[in-house]
Amino acid sequence: QRAAGGVGCVVWDAALVLAKFLETGACPLVRRHVLELGAGTGAVGIMAATLGANVTVTDLEELQELLMVNIENNKHLVTGSLRAKVLKWGEDVTEFQPPPDYILMADCIYYEESLEPLLKTLKDLTGPDTCVLCCYEQRTMGKNPEIERKYFELLQRDFELERIPLDRHDEEYRSEDIHIVSIHRKRPVGPQ
Repeated sequence: QRAAGGVGCVVWDAALVLAKFLETGACPLVRRHVLELGAGTGAVGIMAATLGANVTVTDLEELQELLMVNIENNKHLVTGSLRAKVLKWGEDVTEFQPPPDYILMADCIYYEESLEPLLKTLKDLTGPDTCVLCCYEQRTMGKNPEIERKYFELLQRDFELERIPLDRHDEEYRSEDIHIVSIHRKRPVGPQ
């Protein structure tokens, strides 16, 4: 975490909740291919790598240096693998194929202009077996409720959502207003 910088330099509460949820062992991560979107400091992806996953943490160019520092500072804890790459939502994701087993997102739903590019990236990255774990803090200020509603409305066109109950979150790192949603591609219906 850095004192100076934008939203990507902060370890948000949702990142801590998602990292601690992964630590509960609810998702098998050993030798799994994991991609973190909007990684910021990389806290969630680093946790996944300490649990044996092969992780790529992604964010914009200006956050790569911070990601590299955090990867370096935590490499002694990693039992899988960990690397940082630039990924701008809405752009080509060919280099991130084949689809990962898991996509991790913590507090990525707050900026209306990024919703369409984020959804495009999710569609382009996910395969039929990819599990997207989206953790977010429900915010009631300003446009946040409207942005959240729009995001989940658009998401449900191509994906099925399942809220992970609070009692399955880490006992200490949980909050009534921080939600974890498990997201999968909708299965095609009818003859192919």
